[in-house]
Amino acid sequence: MLAAHDAGAYGELIGRHQSQVRNFLRKLSGDFSLADDLAQECFLHAWDKLANYSGHGSFIGWLLKIAYTTFLQSKRKSKRYAEVLSEAGQLADVQGGSHVLQSDELTDLDKLLAVLSEEERAIMIMSYACGLSHREIADSVAQPVGTIKSVIFRSKEKIRASFEIKDHQHG
Repeated sequence: MLAAHDAGAYGELIGRHQSQVRNFLRKLSGDFSLADDLAQECFLHAWDKLANYSGHGSFIGWLLKIAYTTFLQSKRKSKRYAEVLSEAGQLADVQGGSHVLQSDELTDLDKLLAVLSEEERAIMIMSYACGLSHREIADSVAQPVGTIKSVIFRSKEKIRASFEIKDHQHG
């Protein structure tokens, strides 16, 4: 376990989880530079709150909760970011079912996630990219497990409908 407030422990915290936190924030924000800044902020917040970690649930779940909160706080502070996200959403709507955003750095996953709301994206990334359980996600976003399951189901349906992907299980 990490020793309280020692530089070696902080380095271990960053080393062990930096990649996962940065990838989560990159997928959530769609902006590599912003994600890197938010990851640094997240680790500073985590360091300050390390004594508050109770040991219940996974450490990465606790850390992603801080990352998600850091992202939301940043978004509220940044009017420019809200405008860019809105423009991207309008671009996706204008292009009909293709939803291709103007960026060479977007992966297929990013294109699929672009049709989802910010909260849906966060939950899907936590589930599929970060491998968190429904319980861990529920704890991270402060919602009931049933809501998380519903959001995941509806998000998959929204992606299938937007990209005309057939569900092989149901037809």
